[in-house]
Amino acid sequence: MTEMENSLQAAIDAGKINGAVICATDAQGHFVYNKALGERTLLSGEKRPQKIDDILYLASATKLVATIAALQCVEDGLLTLDGDLSSIIPELSTKQVLTGFSEDGNTQSKDLSVEELFCYPLAFHPGTSWMYGSGLDWAGRIVERVTGETLISFIQRRIFNPLGIKDGQFYPVTREDLQERLVDLNPDDPTCLGRAVLGGGGDMNARTRGDFGGHGLFLPGSDYIKILHSLLASDGKLLTSGTVDEMFEHQLSPEATVGYQDALSGPAGIFFRVGTEPGAKVGYGLGGVLTLEDVDGWYGERTLTWGGGLTLAWFIDRKNDLCGVGAVQSALPVDVELVSELKQIFRHDIYRKKAAWEQQSSR
Repeated sequence: MTEMENSLQAAIDAGKINGAVICATDAQGHFVYNKALGERTLLSGEKRPQKIDDILYLASATKLVATIAALQCVEDGLLTLDGDLSSIIPELSTKQVLTGFSEDGNTQSKDLSVEELFCYPLAFHPGTSWMYGSGLDWAGRIVERVTGETLISFIQRRIFNPLGIKDGQFYPVTREDLQERLVDLNPDDPTCLGRAVLGGGGDMNARTRGDFGGHGLFLPGSDYIKILHSLLASDGKLLTSGTVDEMFEHQLSPEATVGYQDALSGPAGIFFRVGTEPGAKVGYGLGGVLTLEDVDGWYGERTLTWGGGLTLAWFIDRKNDLCGVGAVQSALPVDVELVSELKQIFRHDIYRKKAAWEQQSSR
């Protein structure tokens, strides 16, 4: 076993994590690595081996799927990347910029739509800075308005069907065939809020109504890799090659880039860097962090990467022809430091696995 498998198994043996799902491939599908380790626990307490097609809570890994959906609407002529949205979603155009705080606010606590949950004012004028927030939740709602479909209906038709994906659903998962395979539906998380993925929380799912493009999707790792592969290969199944190229370009204005760099150097910067080193040259593409320089033996320039909650990581490296998703199935309470270390081991060791495979293949 390699460092990744040894480290994951040691964490399983120590009771720190329950298992892991790792999927990676190159554009041609010649190098393929699919691995499931550990066990999942049913509501009854029965344990079953972790499988590669078990249903994972994606948390913020949902954002890439919503990004693709929005870009498909751009290609369809329903949206533009920088056009006026006031006729489509006037709630956004009437928002004011926050200048202070009051005691008033939305005190509702459940069954909230995107518009109701994210009703707060803007932190800054659009395009003038960067912060982690509800942008992709709003983008998903915009897709719904311009297409007249629910987000899951559009995603199923335009993203899942072309890739042969049949096992995706937004919270709450109601399909019985999927419920039987839900990793998070267990005695520690009986309503499948994704508590371990979110570090012990999950209240956001309990409070929402409808499809949230920023956090709400459940999908097997074996299907999520199909989405990453389609973008890596630029196979035309989801987006044109020109749109895929645009995803891997830095998208922030000079003014917003300053705000982005401030966020990276702030208290939450370790999460916003998603595995890249402090001080590394990074930008922001359409879908996640974008590396702006090569790292020896690892991410190539213009690798696109993000994650989901505390436990999931994904990347697409077109320069080195590799994409992957690693989902650590943490036990509760979450050992954040260990889980972060395991994700980083995945990010690096999968490159070593591909290099070893290439060396073996060349003999």
